Amino acid sequence: MPRSASYDRDDLINRARELFWCKGWAGTSMKDLENALNIRPGSFYAAFGSKDELYSLALDQYAKDGLFRLEKLYQRLGAFETLKRYPLEVISGREIPVRACMLSKTLMELQGKDNKLSKKANAHLMRMESKFGNLFLEAQNKGLISQEQTPEKLARRYQSDLLGLRLSSERTNIDIKALAKEISTDLDRL
Repeated sequence: MPRSASYDRDDLINRARELFWCKGWAGTSMKDLENALNIRPGSFYAAFGSKDELYSLALDQYAKDGLFRLEKLYQRLGAFETLKRYPLEVISGREIPVRACMLSKTLMELQGKDNKLSKKANAHLMRMESKFGNLFLEAQNKGLISQEQTPEKLARRYQSDLLGLRLSSERTNIDIKALAKEISTDLDRL
């Protein structure tokens, strides 16, 4: 009779995500994963197949969590207020290992290597940009934002601002909350 797994797969994926988010793909060794997950090599390969497969699952979980936070805000605040609040949300004081976006870090690290993980990270970024576009469209349809620019263009710029904000939050000499508020205030000018 086969032994059942004595671990929580989702917990392992979340712990691996934290490690990958901090150290990146190349900076995370198999030994790092074995130690952080408290799992032996044979069990690791049986559970995940490879480091790339686990990284892929970690990216999916990271993206899912970001979309969930955005949707939760939207349900509470509506489109325009969600767009205004989200910059502060992404830099909030939650216990996160790194403030820079894991998706953009993956894209920067692996894109030149034509790695499937960079393509996956880009697809997740595009999905999030599309969600932002839907929020801008709804705000435009309600007359809260001018229709001078397309929702797609607004979403692309907004996401770029958020990625820059998250990267800037890694620096120690920047008032990151003030910068997040500037991004929010700029939306009032649209």
